[in-house]
Amino acid sequence: MSYIKKLKCLLCGAEYSPEEVKYTCPKCGDEGILEIIYDYEEIKKHFTKESLTDSRDYSMWRYLPLLPVDDPSKIGPLKVGWTPLYSAERIRKDLDMQYLWIKDDGRNPTASLKDRASAIAIVKAQELGEKIITCASTGNAASSLAGASASVGLKNYIFVPKTAPKAKIAQLLVFGATVFAVNGTYDEAFELSIEATKEFGWYNRNTAFNPYMVEGKKTVALEIIEEMNFEVPDYVFVSVGDGCIISGVAKGYTDMYSLGFIDRLPKLVAVQAEGCRPIVDAVNGDGTVKFVEPNTLADSIAVGVPRNRVMAIRDIENSEGFGIAVSDDEIIEAIKYLGSTEGIFAEPAGSTAFAGALKALKNGKISKADKVVIIVTGNGLKDVESAIKAGGEPLVINPDIESIKKALNK
Repeated sequence: MSYIKKLKCLLCGAEYSPEEVKYTCPKCGDEGILEIIYDYEEIKKHFTKESLTDSRDYSMWRYLPLLPVDDPSKIGPLKVGWTPLYSAERIRKDLDMQYLWIKDDGRNPTASLKDRASAIAIVKAQELGEKIITCASTGNAASSLAGASASVGLKNYIFVPKTAPKAKIAQLLVFGATVFAVNGTYDEAFELSIEATKEFGWYNRNTAFNPYMVEGKKTVALEIIEEMNFEVPDYVFVSVGDGCIISGVAKGYTDMYSLGFIDRLPKLVAVQAEGCRPIVDAVNGDGTVKFVEPNTLADSIAVGVPRNRVMAIRDIENSEGFGIAVSDDEIIEAIKYLGSTEGIFAEPAGSTAFAGALKALKNGKISKADKVVIIVTGNGLKDVESAIKAGGEPLVINPDIESIKKALNK
């Protein structure tokens, strides 16, 4: 059994047991996002730093006592988590930084961090006896859910904007999902999936609407903590769309702090594209989110109505962090720099956090002596068109040595 104590509404403060609610606060409706509260004192009796260090389960499930799983037999077979944290020595030397780590979560089964949340989603669906699961996504959450569902035989219906990158839609179809390509934005696809959930009774994996998704995403932070030998960085840079990942990072560090595994918390930096920056503007302003029409090539964070905005803003502000926006050009440049310098291949949303760190360093928001962690949330093969924009075109030559010489001279 999990060690959940209660679920608490971020708006009205109402508290519920896991058996009382499935998604959001009954009093506040769909806006009443729920937060999972754990019994840390009970967890301490069964989960120690020593037992964690001795674990040979190199996946996100090594943190099982901190996850909302009642029946471990429902865990899927795909190996999710325990992705590499690189010290980024070449970039660090190039920028004259003393400390820099990059977490490459594009190494997960379907090539994005969203696999962590979907792994939890299929467990919860099976525990409830659900046969059909659904979600709305700009692409990564969808492909992660489709892959996870395929691994356990769950039927899934996916809603994506028709403009989603072809590579992500291809993943969905290969995994056997029924895909609805919506003539509209991600936000419209999100609303449609909620309506379909209520109409047809499907289990819904949507970010924030389903309170357990943050719990899956927090495992990226739990891993970073271990990989850094329980040392806490000064800043963690996170690309932000709905705000669920950055809240997951906050929750992971809070969990470890509450258990006494670490002695402080890092500052969280929300990075968004200039063409879609509602969380950044709210954090740097009065805390009020103003909805926008997304205008960025970083499709994974093209979210004009951030669903987890209340939790995300709270977590960023509590950490004494800040927000920073970067242009699409800076995002593309970051893809090339990250790839050509460290061999890490990021999609646009995956490189956005890196672009934000570069800009923050240039603007003096962080110093060269700060300990900085950057999370790359998705692999570059998710969006090949953007990758080509970043990397350029190949040299086309004839099959002879003279053609090579001419090309080299150019």
